[in-house]
Amino acid sequence: MESTNHTIQYLQYLNRMYKRILDEVDVGVHAVDETGRSIIYNKKMMQMESMDFQDVINKKLLDVFMFKDDQSSTLVKALQEGKETANVKQTYFNNKGQAITTINNTIPIYQGDALQGAVEIANDVTKLERLMKGNLYKGSTRYTFDKIIGKSPAIREVIEAATRASRTSSYVLIVGETGTGKELFAQSIHNASGRLSAPFISQNCAALPDNLIEGLLFGTKRGAFTGATDHPGLFEQAEGGTLLLDEINSLNLNLQAKLLRVLQEKMIRRIGDTKDTPVDVRVIANINEDPIDAIANNHLRKDLYYRLGVVTIFIPPLRERKEDIPLLVEHFIEKYNERFQMNVKGLSEEVKQSFFEYEWHGNVRELEHIIEAAMNIIMDEEIIRYSHLPYQYRSRMQLKERMIPLSTVDTFINENADTTVPLKDQLELFEKSYIEHVLKKNDFNISKTAGLLGLSRQSLQYRMKKLNIENS
Repeated sequence: MESTNHTIQYLQYLNRMYKRILDEVDVGVHAVDETGRSIIYNKKMMQMESMDFQDVINKKLLDVFMFKDDQSSTLVKALQEGKETANVKQTYFNNKGQAITTINNTIPIYQGDALQGAVEIANDVTKLERLMKGNLYKGSTRYTFDKIIGKSPAIREVIEAATRASRTSSYVLIVGETGTGKELFAQSIHNASGRLSAPFISQNCAALPDNLIEGLLFGTKRGAFTGATDHPGLFEQAEGGTLLLDEINSLNLNLQAKLLRVLQEKMIRRIGDTKDTPVDVRVIANINEDPIDAIANNHLRKDLYYRLGVVTIFIPPLRERKEDIPLLVEHFIEKYNERFQMNVKGLSEEVKQSFFEYEWHGNVRELEHIIEAAMNIIMDEEIIRYSHLPYQYRSRMQLKERMIPLSTVDTFINENADTTVPLKDQLELFEKSYIEHVLKKNDFNISKTAGLLGLSRQSLQYRMKKLNIENS
């Protein structure tokens, strides 16, 4: 009896292990018994088919899924013919009528000579199919340099550099925090270039898994797998124009190596093809972290950085160009006045002050969202007041106020009561002293100092140059 209990417990343990492993793999697994009834249905398959476990398990496959008239289920076919099939493309419909497209490897399961069922291992290409078709119609641009809002020296310098870059076909790397407007600059470069009349195609590299992004970028060849058709990738679709690769640091390093080859040779090879196709595409890449940090953290290949960064444009965060806040606020109020049919005139003095004190970690995008949120609260008022601002913003401002060491300010004022200098000069003096202090404390290690100050290496080096701070 004890031996039997031990065997049962061990089988239960194995069953839990098998189920956990099946739910962790990044492919769909669906098995049926000899009658076509589903007996295994893993988590990935549920996600691919937008189905619940109980909708499928212990039910006949053909009672749950629908197939095109000219195509039968590869699982059912494996039961009927007892043959293994590999890389077969299949489109079918779930119980909600949604189309699912997969690439399947289907294997009949035998016990001796007796067929006991079949298992299917599937990769989802539904999203890739939609993207391939959708990208053929993608490519409108609406931003130009004259639509970039800001008169601060920091943003005007970047606009000037980007304008110069638009005269050539060199690759461009745009560096900036999330929400700074990287795509706005990319579109402006395209629209100011000789490629204006050709396509502009944008793809966020973080939005897709690796097994889809390669086919999307380089295309697929008929015959690459059963049912595969000829599909141009984004490079071919952008022929003669510009391809924007957003969040390039999210691509895995193997794909970055393939991308580097395309940039160097100006040739692409579709998946499943044996020949290369020449392409004439200007690539602009965006990255939301310091490139040096990205390389150090294995997010970006060094050779790809050198190839892409022929022209590198650093977009300053909003906290480094706060003098542009009034212009941006005016623009967003006008935008949402028109959209919401309102007549908001501006901000209260309290709100203006809080905007200049805030650090804007979400940058221009965060400012726009706050204006939009406030204008959703306003009824008949014409002024955005502090009470109209989103709770999250107000709570962060209150936290910041609690952290200000007022005694330090009082001491400074009392000790310098007879000396008055312009605020801008005094702030620069304090900024210089503080940066020098942190630099010395960290043995003039730029990366470490920048991290402690909450700046990128480039931002810190820019400030050191501006404030005449020696790196010694």
